[in-house]
Amino acid sequence: MKLVVLIIGAAWISIFTVSAQKITMYSTTATERWVVKKYSLNEPVTREVDYQIYSDSLLQEITGFGGTFNEKGWDALLHLTQEGRERVMKSLFAEDGVHFSLGRTPVACSDYSFGYYSYNDVKDDYSMRNFSIDRDRFILIPYIKEALKLRPDLKLWASPWTPPAWMKVNEHYSQKSSGIEGTDIGHNRLDPARNVLGNVTGFKMQQGYLQAYALYFSKYIQAYSDQGIHISMIMPQNEIAWTPCWPSCTWRAEDLAIFVTQYLGPQLQKDSLDTEIWMGTVNYPNPDYIRTFLKQKNVPDYIKGIGVQWSGMRALPAIHNEYPTYGYMQTENMCGNSENDWSALERTWSAVVHCFNNGAGSYMYWNMVLDETCKSWWDWAQNAMVIVDRNTGNVRYTDEYYLMKHLSCFVQPGSHLLKVTDRQNMLAFRTHDNKVVVVIYNPVEDEKEYCLKIGDKVVCVLLKGKSVNTAGGNLAASNIRNLECPSYEVYLIDYGCGKFNKKVHIME
Repeated sequence: MKLVVLIIGAAWISIFTVSAQKITMYSTTATERWVVKKYSLNEPVTREVDYQIYSDSLLQEITGFGGTFNEKGWDALLHLTQEGRERVMKSLFAEDGVHFSLGRTPVACSDYSFGYYSYNDVKDDYSMRNFSIDRDRFILIPYIKEALKLRPDLKLWASPWTPPAWMKVNEHYSQKSSGIEGTDIGHNRLDPARNVLGNVTGFKMQQGYLQAYALYFSKYIQAYSDQGIHISMIMPQNEIAWTPCWPSCTWRAEDLAIFVTQYLGPQLQKDSLDTEIWMGTVNYPNPDYIRTFLKQKNVPDYIKGIGVQWSGMRALPAIHNEYPTYGYMQTENMCGNSENDWSALERTWSAVVHCFNNGAGSYMYWNMVLDETCKSWWDWAQNAMVIVDRNTGNVRYTDEYYLMKHLSCFVQPGSHLLKVTDRQNMLAFRTHDNKVVVVIYNPVEDEKEYCLKIGDKVVCVLLKGKSVNTAGGNLAASNIRNLECPSYEVYLIDYGCGKFNKKVHIME
């Protein structure tokens, strides 16, 4: 007995109940979002199917979807009433919201913090006597704890944008001067003569600094644990191959391997910490960077996976093919330039398809929440899922919010990617609770009918132009013997996201 559930849209559409005549779907377009609609099934099907979903072809396991906690996001939320703030957090982490299963947090400052800081800015404090996460107790940690209230099993991982400045060769948080009109010194107060550019390591590769930095990570993990927050995984450096004007640090692949295998890994083992180490975050498209790192001595003893972002995802096809046993994660969604429209959704969709079709098991959004300016502290306005107007208290949910909701709400940890006949406009998953979720993109402007074959069942649906569509269902429903048999009763309770609140009575 099989129940087919579809999510389709111009929409995102999810079909949760199927009779011999009707499908119920959730639909989102640029103008209509998360709307319940009913579509008629075309029975019998008189034409060839468009897509085949191989429901038993389990590929990589999916660890989930998530977003990033940053200082500016929490500040935006603090401008809402408590009720309003709770409503936004529920929309991101509750079961009837996006229901994110992963969260990323920076190790000290990021480009969306309020400025430079580390957990120990006392120069040459190799023993980390002055280590402190006090700043995070008032900003980042409350943000994370609000999410954990709604999703206690939320899996947290972390990466630094920069080591403490005194551990770097230019002794500055940034790698490059930003430059302000008419001046030689940028707003990051870095003299251009101290720029660190090119394929070099910005970290001081002496033993004392390397050991101190490994201890820095260990103390960070333990300090967060003392706050009730388990850091399940770390990546040693954000955007490992870039020299921007914001907090940053470049690493040669060989030098990063030295740090991981001789200092960081042994330090975490010494302190009996179960936090995994992943390589990343890699923003370099040439797979040779990752290859070089993975070939270094003892790397497989400490590295569990590889995280890529931005152009780094272009290295996935080659690296996943050569190293299929590692885990793979898209660590940061394309941040955009504050478009916050359907074009951003389409760009994200393309990235999601590429990453999952090339071995990724998870996908991370960047800033979940921003204020009305969407600006970083150096004035780059980027995209967000939720925008809070600090002046009016209005909350706007962008198109990308609904995209992530349709993916994450239905595809939870323990799901698996499935084989499909179209790897450009479709993704399919078998979920942790034995349902099939199919996501389809209709790239043309006109409405188009698609017939889908899921296992041995065929469903035809009309997709609106320029639409993203999701279809899914329970392939092991014990109370349905056969979709082709019209005489049965189904009692379902639908709360959304695969849970049912209404009785459905089907008889013929």
